[in-house]
Amino acid sequence: MATTMTKSQQARKAVSKDVKQTAEFTPEVSEEVSDPLNQLMHQAQAAYVSYLQAQRKVAAAYQHAQYEGEKAYEETEEQAANVCAEAMEKASQAREKAEREAEEEYKEARGRAGQAYQDSATEASRVRKETIEKAWEATKGNSDKIWTIFQGGTET
Repeated sequence: MATTMTKSQQARKAVSKDVKQTAEFTPEVSEEVSDPLNQLMHQAQAAYVSYLQAQRKVAAAYQHAQYEGEKAYEETEEQAANVCAEAMEKASQAREKAEREAEEEYKEARGRAGQAYQDSATEASRVRKETIEKAWEATKGNSDKIWTIFQGGTET
C-alpha cells in the first residue's frame, strides 16, 4: 500500500510541476513570424495543456480507484471481523451447551452408580442374611444331632 501512495504522490507532484511550467511558459510571438508557425505554436500549446489536463484526470481517477480499493478493503475487514465474532459466539454457546450436557450426563451416571451400589449392597445384605440363616439352621441341626447322640439316642 505504501507503493501505491508513493505513486499517487508522484503523480500529483508531476502534474503540479507541469502546471507551474505551463503557467510560467508564455511564448513571445513576434509579429514577424508567419501565420502558419503561429498557428502551430498555438496548437502545440493547446495540445500540451490538454495533455496536462488529461494527466490530472488520470491522477484523480487513480486516487479515486485507490480510495475505492481502500474502502472495499475496510468493508471486507469489517465483515471478516463480524463473521469471526459471530463464529466465536456460536463456538462459545456450543461449548456451554456441551458442558451442560456433560454435567447432566455426569449427574445421571453418578445417580446410576449410586443406585447400582445400593442395589448391590441390598443384594449382598440379603445373601448374607440367607447364608447366616442357612448356616444357623445347619448348626442347630448338627447341634441337635450331637445332643441326641450324646444323650444316648440314635440318629435317624
